[in-house]
Amino acid sequence: MSGVRAQQKEKTRRLLIDAALSQLSAERSFSNLSLREVAKEAGLAPTSFYRHFTDMDELGLTLVDEAGLTLRQLMRQARQRIAKGGSVIQISVETFMELIESNGNVFRLLLRERSGTSAAFRAAVIREIRFFTMELCDYLQQANALDAEVAYMQANAAVTIVFSAGSDALDIDDKDERELLSKQTIQQLRFIARGAAELSDRRKAAKKSQK
Repeated sequence: MSGVRAQQKEKTRRLLIDAALSQLSAERSFSNLSLREVAKEAGLAPTSFYRHFTDMDELGLTLVDEAGLTLRQLMRQARQRIAKGGSVIQISVETFMELIESNGNVFRLLLRERSGTSAAFRAAVIREIRFFTMELCDYLQQANALDAEVAYMQANAAVTIVFSAGSDALDIDDKDERELLSKQTIQQLRFIARGAAELSDRRKAAKKSQK
């Protein structure tokens, strides 16, 4: 019986999380949502909310954690597609844009709360983006045999560019415009990748000459 109750509790918790995400939009951020609105959207009484979250702030932090997890899963999904062959950068950008198109509110949450009024939310978003950047850094360092510092600079620049493109993509409905944005993003990332490879090679050569 306890197992059934646990499953039901998790299901109800999921309803609240999904209800909050579904109400985000270009005009509405998480800070504009009320507990009653979220509970109503989930089909629950407001009192049921407190069985799962102490307040809206706790729900918001949970959403940020989930958004961070989604980003890391996205990277792993891109790696699986890359392993089957194709351009690393192109596949990565296409995978990211697919997330924006299918689940843009997850990304919208990160963008909004990164500069939001809540210090706790800002810190949580910064932490999740840092995790994402460091995972990308590790991948670039291993896959391209880059100097560690150069790999981090490339990862940090790539995340900045992709997040900026993702922000623009949220407000684009036209398919051709989205494709153009993707192509521009891919080109920018390729410029950075070439620069990172050249800088890493120069650093390695300099270290060898010093021995």
